[in-house]
Amino acid sequence: MSAGRKITDARDARACLKAAKSAGMARAEWARANGIDGRSLHAWELNLSRGGEVAEASPRLVELVPAPASRSSTRYLVRVGEFAIEVGDDFDEATLVRLVRVLGAC
Repeated sequence: MSAGRKITDARDARACLKAAKSAGMARAEWARANGIDGRSLHAWELNLSRGGEVAEASPRLVELVPAPASRSSTRYLVRVGEFAIEVGDDFDEATLVRLVRVLGAC
């Protein structure tokens, strides 16, 4: 016998938990009767009861390209938290600002 479909996200879990409660059935019994994987529903119930929820953030891509060899001998090290960026006298200010913003969001 198949275990049933997995709960896909927090919204799905809340809807299933609400339906099980409204039906007045034990969650495991409701899950079996509705083709839901009871273990998946239970795991989501625990996760939601602890206030946990997977963030629905879309991935952000940042292009990193090798910098051309610099003729400048002066180097500057800019630290943002645990990250560091090293630039020379010929750095592009707009690029540095963009990099610092990206690192600040990490």
